[in-house]
This record gives sequence, structure tokens and C-alpha cells, in this order.
Amino acid sequence: MTVSQALVEFLAHQWTVDGDIRERTIPGVFGIFGHGNVAGVGQALKQLNVDEPDLMPYYQARNEQAMVHQAVGYARVHRRRGTYASAASVGPGAANMLTGAALATANRLPALLLPSDTFATRVADPVLQQLEQPWDIGLTVNDAFRPLSRFFDRVQRPEQLYSIALAAMRVLTDPAETGAVTIALPEDVQAEALDVPVEFLQDREWHVRRPVPERGPLERAVAAIRRAKKPLIVAGGGVIYSTAEDALRAFVEATGIPVGTTQAGGGSLPWDHPQYLGGVGATGSLAANRRAAEADLVIGIGTRYSDFTTASRTAFQNPDVSFVNVNVAAFDAYKHGSQLPVIADAREALVALADALAGHRVDEAYARTIAREKGEWDAVVDEAFAPSGLTLPGQPEIIGAVQAASAPRDVIVQAAGSLPGDLHKLWRVRDALGYHVEYAFSCMGYEIAGGLGVKRGLLADGDDRDVIVMVGDGSYLMLHTELLTAVAEGLKIIVILIQNHGYASIGHLSETVGSERFGTKYRVYDDAERNFQGETVLPVDLALNARSYGMDVIEIDPGADAITALSEAIATAKASERSTFIHINSDPHIYAPDNDGWWDVPVAAVSSIDSTRAARDTYDRQVTAQRPLLGDRIGDDE
Repeated sequence: MTVSQALVEFLAHQWTVDGDIRERTIPGVFGIFGHGNVAGVGQALKQLNVDEPDLMPYYQARNEQAMVHQAVGYARVHRRRGTYASAASVGPGAANMLTGAALATANRLPALLLPSDTFATRVADPVLQQLEQPWDIGLTVNDAFRPLSRFFDRVQRPEQLYSIALAAMRVLTDPAETGAVTIALPEDVQAEALDVPVEFLQDREWHVRRPVPERGPLERAVAAIRRAKKPLIVAGGGVIYSTAEDALRAFVEATGIPVGTTQAGGGSLPWDHPQYLGGVGATGSLAANRRAAEADLVIGIGTRYSDFTTASRTAFQNPDVSFVNVNVAAFDAYKHGSQLPVIADAREALVALADALAGHRVDEAYARTIAREKGEWDAVVDEAFAPSGLTLPGQPEIIGAVQAASAPRDVIVQAAGSLPGDLHKLWRVRDALGYHVEYAFSCMGYEIAGGLGVKRGLLADGDDRDVIVMVGDGSYLMLHTELLTAVAEGLKIIVILIQNHGYASIGHLSETVGSERFGTKYRVYDDAERNFQGETVLPVDLALNARSYGMDVIEIDPGADAITALSEAIATAKASERSTFIHINSDPHIYAPDNDGWWDVPVAAVSSIDSTRAARDTYDRQVTAQRPLLGDRIGDDE
């Protein structure tokens, strides 16, 4: 076999086993072919397509970055048990996957990358699209994947394939190590022949590790929870990936401890559960943030504690706050100087904690506070969703209309701009997999490709629920070509484009830092002012763009009935078997309700602009609430 033929067939026989679930680790390969892989991986996929078409399906894509985004979308829906391989050619094709690799690693989600590399023999150096550095002749574009990948290796000789492929699969399927896994494939080595042992091509199972908590850390965590008067759970993506929603529900119902979720943790509890206070942190709910501010114990379950979760370390204001961090990765379990790390699977830890805390419950006064604040925030969201009759509705009202028109199990997909923050505050999650917001890397352009990956993941499980992609015009313009992929394969997604003629999120942030929305509007260049801050809006027709890809398009005209029209459009899209693109205009100056959250974006210390100086004064006051969170006092107490 050639190296490529052996690798592709090897991947076709890898299986992930998670309890009673057994599924293909790599169910297919995305590929864009060029001279670097058309005769290698491309030929291998063609050969299997002829000989055994169901063994390793091939799928086209229009952009290499989008291939990785699709793989990540699939991986989250499958709770990290499966992902796709993405094969790209030499040079720019490989480089186009770098952003996708960083996104996968930042999100702790598996993606297998197969970038082609220049000749291992260097017999034809420099080949087309080869990067050359005089201080390191062996350096290639693919070395840029090293800091972005959880695993990186290069198959310089055919015999290396076996150890590299096995090591790559180990990392890909390890919940504590997973992320982008990159195997660089020199174009000459791809086509070389080798005798392949039968054992290499046999079915191989990779059992997902679900480590149980050690006795000592568990006992210390239990003792801390028993002592706490105002505990709060921060539920992260680890709850979803571990399928720990039921265990979390049982634990909080038994103990009465309230829950706030990170972006990745959305779906850990349904929105109307009595213990669920909504998102927590910079874009969280007022209810969750009030509990965070007073919490004497924060129980982090499967969270990375990003700056949005901690509100740039201003969320947890109790001077005696301690952290019990449950995480399968020690790297995350020890964050904030915790002396109470529990390095374990989220579900296994929750079950163990529930058993050890049987009969323990928060006091009635705290329970009443939780119920009151949850009710108050729910009323705030109701008001934000209320019809306004405005010609240009605000984004909160649009989100409310989408919420009302969607089914309980539909999946909302988003990644960048102002939508993730508004969704984190306002979206009422009704299903464990119903909230898909990529916010570790918050990559503009993820939405459509990621939504396709979500749809593929659902269909692989026989689940035909709708996938609703919400995207602003800024993100849409970054990467919209995968609409053609949806049309080509008949993959149904609903895309709702909210057009505000610029970068609404950064425009708002620009105001808060005193930069007056500079460079954030889509306007015709003003020769006199030498900027893009004028009033002449660019004559772009994004609905026509989507229509040119073959999408069904519904355009909603500005007017008092725009929200009603949006609701009707969503109903039409849900009833259709084809992908639908819905276009609506919005007012970017209508914001979601306040939540007492803060995000640390430093403001210029000196400036000749009045607005910047005023913003700096505000920043200097706000930053005083920031805390180092270097640990707790448990050692002194004991």
C-alpha cells in the first residue's frame, strides 16, 4: 500500500467506545486537493470510493479553514467521541487550516488535520508553494501547526506511519489532552509504498477515560461544600462532553446549590430549572453574577475559567472565596490557585459528590434568595423579548423571536460578535445539545461551517432536528462559502443573518474604550475625513449573495411588523426540506439588559481625545475590583 492508502484505511477502522456507546472515531474526510495531496491522500480516497465506498466517505469543502470548523461542530455534538479528518494541500492550503487548528485546541475539541508537506527528499526544492527560510532549510509552513496542536508529527519516512498514527489517535480520544491533532504528510512520502501489517488495519477501539475522583481530594471537596454558606456551581463544557447533565441535575436538586453556566456549558441544565440562574461572568445573567459576587465557594465543573467566565477576575468578590475545581485535566483543575482540585470526569465526580453529601442542603434563606433572583432575571428577559414595533428591531428582540419560533430541541449555533454575549444572557436553553456557541476562540466565520458540522453530527445519530445559525454581517463576510456545501449535499440548515452594516460588537466596545466606533462601520470611504465613518452605507446585497449559492432566501423588510415577519419566515424555513437564508436588518445600538459583568479591555493611558480620557477614568475605577485569585485559606483553616 502507499502511505496514504494505509493511513486512510487505518482511520476507517478506528472506533471510540464510551460506556455502551461505540462509534466511528473518524467517520469521514474533508479534502481540498492540490499538487501536494491529489496523488497521495486524494488517490487513496478515490481508491476506497471505488473499492469500498462506505469505508471512508469523502466530502468536499470550499475553504480549508471551514473543513476544520465542520469537524469541530461534529465533535461537540458527539461529545468528543468522533470528529472528521481534514486534508489540505501544500503551502496556502495547509496554512488555511491554522485558524481551525487553534479553534479546536482552544475549545478542547478533537480535529484531525492532514496538511500536505513539501518533499521529504528535497529532490525538487523549492517546490511550488514552498516556504523557504535560510536559517532553517527544513522549516515548512506546517511547523506553524506546532503551537496550535495538541499533537504534531511529520511522516518523514513510510515506516514512521505506524507509531505516528497510533500516537495521534491516543491524543485525539483522550478527554484531558484532545484538541487539534496534526499529521504532516510530505507529498512524496504520501505516494511511497510499504508493506503494511494486517494488525495495523484491523478494527481498534479507543476507550474514553472516565477517571473517578481520588478519595483524599473528594473528601476535602465534600468538607468544603459542607462548610459553605453560599456555594455556586460554574458548569462548563466538561458537563456536556461527559454526558453529566442528569448527574448535575440530581446533585443540585438534592443540595439546592445554584448553577451558572459558561458558554460551553450551555445546556447543562434547562433554563427553567429552579437551580439554574443562567450564564455567569462578563456576559452572564444578573442573577448568576450576584451569586458569584457573594459566593464563598465556587464549584467549577469542567470549566477553563476564561476571562469571560470570571468577568476578568472581578466576578468572585467574597474575600474568603475558595474554589473546588472538578476537571479531567489537571491543567484546569489547579486554576485560580485552588487547593481543592478534583481531577476526575465530571459525571463520575458529581455522582461521588452526591453520594458523599447525602442529606446536605443549602439553608432556606439562601434558597429563597436563589428563587427570587432567578424570577427577577426571568422577568428582565421577558421584557427584552417583548415586541417593540420598531422599524429596526434590536438584537434582543430578534433573539426572542427566534426563541419563540424554534422547537425545544433545535440547536442554535453562533461564535463571534455581539450575538454570543446576548445569547449567553438571553437564550433559554431547553436541550443539552441545543446551545452551540464557540467562544473559546470566538472565531468570526465559524458559524455556517460549524453549523454544517452540527447538522452532520445530528444526522449521524438519526436526529433530524433543525440547526439554526445566527450570524452578523461581519462574521458572514469572513466565511460564507460553505453555503454551497449545504446546497451540494442537501444538508438543511437555517441561517438567520442580522445585518447592521458593520461590526456591532466591537463598535460597542470601541465606544466604551473611547474610540467612538472608529473602523467598525461598513461605509464608503470619506476622502475628506480620511476614514470610513460617514453615513453612506455600502451597497452590499447579502441576500442576493446567499441566493447565488442556491439557497432559499427570505428577505424581511424594515418596518413595524419585522418581528412578525421573522417568526413567519422561521416557520416557513422549518417546514422546508431545503436550507433557508433569512435576512433581517437590526439596530446595533439596542443592547441586552445590564448584568453587572465586566471585561478587562485596557484603555489608552494617555490620549488627546476627550472620549478616550473619560473611558480611561472609568477603566481605572473598574479595574480596582479585579482580584488575583491566587488561592484560598483552607491551609490556614486546617
